[in-house]
Amino acid sequence: MIKVGIIGGAGYTAGELIRLLINHPDVEIKFINSSSNAGNKITDVHEGLYGETDLVFTDELPLDTVDVIFFCTAHGDTKKFMESHTIPENVKIIDLSMDYRIKDESHDFVYGLPELNRRTICQSKHVANPGCFATCIQLGLLPLAKHLMLNDDVMVNAITGSTGAGVKPGATTHFSWRNNNMSVYKPFAHQHVPEIKQSLKQLQNSFNSEIDFIPYRGDFARGIFATIVVKTKVELEEIVKIYKEYYAEDSFTHIVEKNIDLKQVVNTNKCLIHLEKHGDKLLIISCIDNLLKGASGQAVHNMNLMFNLEETTGLMLKPSAF
Repeated sequence: MIKVGIIGGAGYTAGELIRLLINHPDVEIKFINSSSNAGNKITDVHEGLYGETDLVFTDELPLDTVDVIFFCTAHGDTKKFMESHTIPENVKIIDLSMDYRIKDESHDFVYGLPELNRRTICQSKHVANPGCFATCIQLGLLPLAKHLMLNDDVMVNAITGSTGAGVKPGATTHFSWRNNNMSVYKPFAHQHVPEIKQSLKQLQNSFNSEIDFIPYRGDFARGIFATIVVKTKVELEEIVKIYKEYYAEDSFTHIVEKNIDLKQVVNTNKCLIHLEKHGDKLLIISCIDNLLKGASGQAVHNMNLMFNLEETTGLMLKPSAF
C-alpha cells in the first residue's frame, strides 16, 4: 500500500483528493494536515464524505510515516514549507500549487502533465501538478505543437466554474452575484499562460506567438469549457488524424467527432476535444472538470505513474452527464 500524507486538507482540491484516495485500492491515508481544523472530523468540512471515512484532521506532520505527500496549499505556501522543513529523502512530493510549475535551476520538480511528460513523471520524485486552465488549453494544443503548426497567435476563450476560485468566499463567488451571471477576469494576463507557453515550446522550440487568453467566470460550480482558434491551411481530416495519433496511448484524453458539452466530463478525469474547420480557422473545443483532470484527478494520475501502477487506478469515474 502507498502511504499518503496531505498538507492543506480543507479546500476543494483536498476534498476531491481525499474522496479519490479513500477509494483507491492501493492507498492508505496516514494523515491530513490542517492547522485550522486540527481535531475535527474530515466530514465536518468535506460533508460529501459522510459514511466513507472516520479520518480526523491533524496539525502534526509525521513525514517519516508516508511514501508521498500531496500539497493542496495556497500558492506560495509549498515553497515556504519546503524551505522550512526537512522532508525525508525517500518521500515523493506532488504539489498542486503553482510554486514549481515553471522549470528553473532552483528545483527538480517535473511538470506533471502526463500527456506531455509521462516517461519523466514515472521516474520522478517531485512533480508539479499543472493548473486547471493550463491543462484544458494545453491538451487542445499539444498535437499542433508537436507538428510545428503553431506559427500565429492563439486565441482562447475559456469559462470556469466557481470552485476554481477556491473554498474561501469572495465577492465574485457569492451566490447572488454569481447566479445567472457571467464576467471576464485577468484578460491576457492569467497566471497559467507562462506554463502553457513552456509546454508548447517544449514540443515546438520555435513557438514564439502570443496566447490571447480571455478567462470567464461561469454561473456553475465545476468544469472548464475552452474554445481555441488557430489558423492553418491543413485539412480537418489530417488534423483529426494528428490528434488521434498523439493521444492514442493516453487513457483520459479523447477526440470526439460530435460537438461536446461540459456535463460529459464533470466528475471525471477526462478531457474531451472536438475539432472543426471554418475556412483557414481551426476551432478546438476542449473541456475538463477543473477539480479532477484540472487538479486532484491529475494528481492521483501522477501518483499512479510515479509508483508504477496502472494509470487509471482509482480514476474510472462516471460523469454527471444529465
